[in-house]
Amino acid sequence: MLRRTFLSVLALAAVAPFMDACGGESTTSTTTTGTRRSSLRGNATHLTAGADPKPASFAINAFAQKLFERLVALDPTANLVFSPASIAIALTMTSAGAKGPTLEEMMAVLQIADASAIHRSMNGLTNSLAALNQSVDNTTQGGTGTSQVELSIANSLWGQAGLAFEQAFLDLLSADYDAGLELVDYKSDPEAARGAINDRVKKQTKDRIPQLLAQGTITADSRLTLVNAIYLKANWATKFSKDLTTDGSFAAPAGKVTVSMMHRTDRVDYATGKGWQAVDLPYAFGRLSFLVAVGDAPDVVLPTGDEVFGALENRLVQLTFPKFDIETATDLSSVLSVMGMPTAFTDSADFSGMTASEKLVISSVIHQANITVDEEGTEAAAATAVVMEVTSAPAPEEPVVLNVDRPFTYWLRDAVTNTIVFMGRVNDPSATRS
Repeated sequence: MLRRTFLSVLALAAVAPFMDACGGESTTSTTTTGTRRSSLRGNATHLTAGADPKPASFAINAFAQKLFERLVALDPTANLVFSPASIAIALTMTSAGAKGPTLEEMMAVLQIADASAIHRSMNGLTNSLAALNQSVDNTTQGGTGTSQVELSIANSLWGQAGLAFEQAFLDLLSADYDAGLELVDYKSDPEAARGAINDRVKKQTKDRIPQLLAQGTITADSRLTLVNAIYLKANWATKFSKDLTTDGSFAAPAGKVTVSMMHRTDRVDYATGKGWQAVDLPYAFGRLSFLVAVGDAPDVVLPTGDEVFGALENRLVQLTFPKFDIETATDLSSVLSVMGMPTAFTDSADFSGMTASEKLVISSVIHQANITVDEEGTEAAAATAVVMEVTSAPAPEEPVVLNVDRPFTYWLRDAVTNTIVFMGRVNDPSATRS
């Protein structure tokens, strides 16, 4: 089965005396190690309807392209996978506690036009994406297997016990991000806090990311960690037959490699431009899709996602496409600073909207993502009445031939909101994640 997971963490660190924690309802929970831990939620109820997701979607897609260009420039020959949606959600949650130039820089980098409206729009977007979850037992319709799309988005805050967090900040994150505050003790036991965060992430990503935070990432100076985790599992609408998968050559930057190539011919959305081709492969139920763009030559400048989205048309395509399984783990702090939000990482940062008791700055932005693409999917069946009438037969259509045997860019997106959930580049599908 296909699985997509990813998450982003922001660790905000500062040193100062403790204060009494404030906020809404407090609860306790037990970790996997048996440790008792308290949770604190804002007084606001999580909102589940009524917000327009378009501003959030537009911002995420614009941010995705700019971040993609930066990450590719860091290592043009490496495989890349990241989730612009997850990174944007985590940073936007963080911006809820930012003020002044710190907030202005974050909004500019995140391509957000209206800071006052973005949280409700992010709420609308995550609620819209939650509607993607579907599972149908095809045997009830005379078919085989199960058609399934599973997408989960989870947000959480991990704050220092005894530190006073602003009520408005807690309420906003509770209402728009469904995020509660888990109370930990960074000062006396940072390793226990790191272990608790990693355990939660491991569970939310179904073991795809067992250790997001490496040893030393969380220290006694840490005070707040904001976490977003996304897990996605989706069947192809039309699967690739394993019987047709063969070894083939792929022109990786370091030289040709042999990889498993999948094959299929059917009608899908296709686009072509100056020196490039693209194909859009739908998942079950048609709302999610996997869009691939490949150049005719290594030096071809590939289009942006928006350029491809607007050029798609339905065609018969004879497709050859590699299986791959890749992973990216990185600290985005330097990249985000260069992109235009350096203040958040310096002593000049203003996150007083989170707490007035201590001065916080962002110490790291850790992002890890992985993606596996193979033939797996489920055949779907449906009962449909097609009324046919006699007419002249059209000439057989010649399929477009697309052999993705060289580096390509991809976007995993939601067709309703047009949001890019995952994005990246595959330079060498033979280099798999550990």
